[in-house]
Amino acid sequence: MDIKTIHNVYFLGVGGIGMSAIARYFNTLGKNVAGYDRISKPLTDELISEGIEIHFEDNILNIPKGFKDRGHTLVVYTPAISEKNKELNYFISEGFEIKKRSEVLGMLSREKRCIAVAGTHGKTTITTMIAHLMRKSRMGCDAFLGGISKNYNTNYLVDKDSKYVVVEADEFDRSFLQLNPQKAVISAVDADHLDIYSDENDLKDTFKQFINRINSCGKLIIKQNLDFQIPERNDIEIYTYSLNQDSDFRAENIRIESGLYVFDFVGINGRINNLKLGLPGLINVDNAVAAIAMATLSGVHNDEISNSLPKFKGIQRRFDYQIQRDDFVYIDDYAHHPEELKASINSAKELFKDKKITGIFQPHLYTRTRDFVDGFAESLELLDEIILLDIYPAREEPILGITSEIIFNKIRNKNKFLCSKDELLDLLKNKKPEVLMTLGAGDIDELIEPIKKLYNKA
Repeated sequence: MDIKTIHNVYFLGVGGIGMSAIARYFNTLGKNVAGYDRISKPLTDELISEGIEIHFEDNILNIPKGFKDRGHTLVVYTPAISEKNKELNYFISEGFEIKKRSEVLGMLSREKRCIAVAGTHGKTTITTMIAHLMRKSRMGCDAFLGGISKNYNTNYLVDKDSKYVVVEADEFDRSFLQLNPQKAVISAVDADHLDIYSDENDLKDTFKQFINRINSCGKLIIKQNLDFQIPERNDIEIYTYSLNQDSDFRAENIRIESGLYVFDFVGINGRINNLKLGLPGLINVDNAVAAIAMATLSGVHNDEISNSLPKFKGIQRRFDYQIQRDDFVYIDDYAHHPEELKASINSAKELFKDKKITGIFQPHLYTRTRDFVDGFAESLELLDEIILLDIYPAREEPILGITSEIIFNKIRNKNKFLCSKDELLDLLKNKKPEVLMTLGAGDIDELIEPIKKLYNKA
């Protein structure tokens, strides 16, 4: 595929976080960009304001006329799009060039020196943090992010003068096997996406395939002590990172000063003392070590890191403060795996030791609920009060007997409630939580503004 000969790029599922970043890329090139998505949301509103034409009804008649030019149109789709989608089937029957999002990202990432961040948890924060450290240095970078950076209010960053591109390497649908990175990070290899992978070993084998795609003479930074056998690669440099452990890159002397984490970074090229991190949660110190390690290996200077790290604001929907008052705190988080829930809830407990924490959790996918029911129950028991919503199905059809109730029944904490999304606000009207968390990767984000409105009245 030659980008120069493409006039039009049409996206099926354009409002997805990964899809929208690529749509923005083509838009900055001056291509005609349009697409379909199932629902309107703030991200699609932003794309429309940037000049991308979007509609929300699966109807061939809604495809703009110019995008029916088979010779000059590329169609990009996400695996979340149903095989029954009318527009997808139209493009297939008419012989258009059609590519998965991961294929296009792989192609784009080969235009520069690619830094890829993989891992079942933490990859969005690490990717965005690396991009921030690179952008605030003389190195610069392009970046395709898996979340909206709060520093730049976008998930796509462009720097035409930089040699680097930073990308989030998604293990879902084995997408990251389309990448050939020069450098890579792996943050976690926990069982997930068992609707795609036959078992945990299948997932780990695919991470090994990802490592084998790193370019010769490349570099890998991997979390220390993962339950994972790194494949033998004598032609790349392999480093480990950790907190307070004997690894190649680590954080030492971790403490909290004036509400901020402060730590010393120790790496293969020396030490950076008294680094300040504005994000809450010890997990983000861990993420910062990986990001700083990659930045230093990519040529970012120590003084540039000292100056830019405290200015990193994080990502929307990652431990994202919505309300901060003395009498009430509301945090929204994308956590949708038991380990992510555990990290997010423990971060809140660490920050608000004397406050009662209420969590509203929306399970994501029937298969994930089925596969990790015990883990979800165990993580949610860390909360003082639990509100469980119905499962968000995303791309899946219902599975008989798999509902939120199977998690609910395993939670031993008696202070628990089961309700639908529509019933939630009525339930909250009778509650006065001290710390409230919304947790999940589905459409629970649609409740953020109504919840803020409810408690800003209080």
